[in-house]
Amino acid sequence: MPTLDQRSEILLRTLIERYITDGAPVGSRTLARHSGLEVSPATIRNVMADLEDMGLIISPHTSAGRVPTQMGYRVFVDSLIQVQPLNQGTMMKLEGELVEVQNRPQAIEAASGLLSELTRLAAVVSVPGSTPGSGFRQIEFVGLNNNRVLVILVTGDGEVQNRIIYTERVYSDAELVQAANHFNEAYTGQSLGGVKEKLLREIEQDSERMQQTMRTAVEMAQKLFAAGDDDKETLVVRGESNLMDIPDLGDMHTLRKLFDAFGAKRDLLHLLDESMRGPGVKIFIGNESGYEALEECSVVVAPYKVDEETIGMLGVVGPTRMSYERVIPIVDITAKLLGNALTLSD
Repeated sequence: MPTLDQRSEILLRTLIERYITDGAPVGSRTLARHSGLEVSPATIRNVMADLEDMGLIISPHTSAGRVPTQMGYRVFVDSLIQVQPLNQGTMMKLEGELVEVQNRPQAIEAASGLLSELTRLAAVVSVPGSTPGSGFRQIEFVGLNNNRVLVILVTGDGEVQNRIIYTERVYSDAELVQAANHFNEAYTGQSLGGVKEKLLREIEQDSERMQQTMRTAVEMAQKLFAAGDDDKETLVVRGESNLMDIPDLGDMHTLRKLFDAFGAKRDLLHLLDESMRGPGVKIFIGNESGYEALEECSVVVAPYKVDEETIGMLGVVGPTRMSYERVIPIVDITAKLLGNALTLSD
């Protein structure tokens, strides 16, 4: 990222804040009025030219004003943003509705609804696949016809999940038994989240160095977790219609791609899963997400935890011209309150 002097930082922050508020290209006169700097319009125009050369702003069409680029937004959220604390009314609403929940599904529904309502954006919440801390107890693989395998997964609290996966080739009964034995010996007693992380590391290893039994077990598990991504219950999406009222996303082709992504949910789930690798709020701007449907959007997500273990992610999807300073604390606090609610409900 480019290094900016204090004057350039102030002008870039002011430009982005005005553009987020007004939705129109920002000119030097507007910057002179709102930046608080005692400099001439000519000086401001020179700084704007420098910021444009750095790729932080652009001048759309023949307009005299400028708008931020994706890189400009990134500099803004990383180092220039002035996050607003939640007002008392918003905090009371979040606490009131999330403290009263009685069970996990109710808590997930409440959190997603609140996020959508308070931000006026589309809210997404990943749903944990099992009770946190219950751990993994046993897995069995049963061969079926047409390259299908029935996976029987037993968690530590006795919950049984059955899924059918599709494999690249037919496996013998002996291979499936050996793979299950390896899986059970390697992962019994660990959380499902921990199992998945270790499997991802194994998948990245050189497959030629892995024993055949391990390769079979890894393939079975990889298919199992991929199958889980197709389960519509693993991701809750609320407030998609809010995006129809946002001019930046008014193009029907853009909206159609977004709604297709919400319907399929696979890309969103993968993005949330990637976000679980580190703490705190994460912001994906434009094509940083890696998905075409989100290239004109920003995604703000945060983890929610039970007993210090991250079990899911929640966040919002909206235009790159979103009010980051207001949205970030809403997402952050909602994640913390959801974690607290799930701890109490369990």
